[in-house]
Amino acid sequence: MKPADPVQKRPFGPHADAVPWLGQGTWQLEQAPRDGAIAALRRGFELGLVHVDTAEMYGDGRVEEIVGEAIEGFRERLFLVSKVLPKNATRDGTIAACERSLRRLGTDRLDCYLLHWPSSHPLEETLRAFDELERAGKIRSFGVSNFHAGDIDAAVGLAGAGRVACNQVRYHLDDRGIERDDVARCAKHGIAVVGYSPFEGESFLSRRHAGGRLVADIAAAHGATPRRVALAFLGGFRGVFQIPKAASLAHVEDNAAAAALHLSDDEMRRLDAAFPVGPAPRARL
Repeated sequence: MKPADPVQKRPFGPHADAVPWLGQGTWQLEQAPRDGAIAALRRGFELGLVHVDTAEMYGDGRVEEIVGEAIEGFRERLFLVSKVLPKNATRDGTIAACERSLRRLGTDRLDCYLLHWPSSHPLEETLRAFDELERAGKIRSFGVSNFHAGDIDAAVGLAGAGRVACNQVRYHLDDRGIERDDVARCAKHGIAVVGYSPFEGESFLSRRHAGGRLVADIAAAHGATPRRVALAFLGGFRGVFQIPKAASLAHVEDNAAAAALHLSDDEMRRLDAAFPVGPAPRARL
């Protein structure tokens, strides 16, 4: 396969650098053959998917170790993100968790560090730790994950304007609830929205699903795959970053090809009608 078109970059919250809208997720990557997973990640880097997301939770740290091996020789080209578990999100716990993640990843800094979801620990403590880690040069920016509406406002209120880089949330064709409020709320605060699990379940891409038949028809018209159409709709033309996981060369190359897929206005309208926006997710804070 020839390299995909360069992946369009967008501002990533207050971060100084723009980041490609299409990257790579790593949830459950430990379940794939290790050598194949590493090869897939590296192929993604070669194709411009240099925004790579992981977390201490994934495989109890094993995925960070896999990513750490994969990024050798690529680190300076990457935008590397990891996440702290809510149970660890005290001030001291966050700093210790970050140090563990850095060791597993074999790097001296993260480009962004996230709170994985709202915690029972005071958010002020987590944010204080993020600030200390940033000043120490161990993280370049920080953000949140699975925050909604009022959660986002609370985080910005505590951190200050222009400090929260991103909010990572579930987003796929059959679950567009974040479009009710979260996307606009994040835009108001200058926060990047990163969608995860764009193919969750994939039942909505089946021809047994009316929307899935439409996706298949549009894909056929472009000589593409349904996955590419889904990614192009969700991220390429809707201002949201996407981090699909791929554990094989074939899948990562297919994902990367979505960067070059241009859907017409009519195709976008038909997909929008076939997969209507559902209820907004509930805030937790």
